[in-house]
Amino acid sequence: MNASIAIQVRPEAKNEEDMLRIVDEVIACIQNTGLNYFVGPFETTVEGDFDQLMDLIKECHLIAARAGAASVASYIKVSYRPEGEVLSIEKKTAKYHVGD
Repeated sequence: MNASIAIQVRPEAKNEEDMLRIVDEVIACIQNTGLNYFVGPFETTVEGDFDQLMDLIKECHLIAARAGAASVASYIKVSYRPEGEVLSIEKKTAKYHVGD
């Protein structure tokens, strides 16, 4: 795993319910990749190969548009290490989820 992304998809929708439905479709797309991911309250973090994750970012936008978003804006963070591995979700967060 040489990369991880954090993506917050912000679809333009008629109302909050519709916005949540569109975001749920984007998260379902991420779940179906088989990649390791973590859904947080503001963004979803996904780990994998850099090229695969860049393709996923594009797919997230296309999914939101197909689900009815008039437009889609995203906040994206990328961690990439060409040689070696980036820190995993587990290494970054495990100490904060003890006893969950």
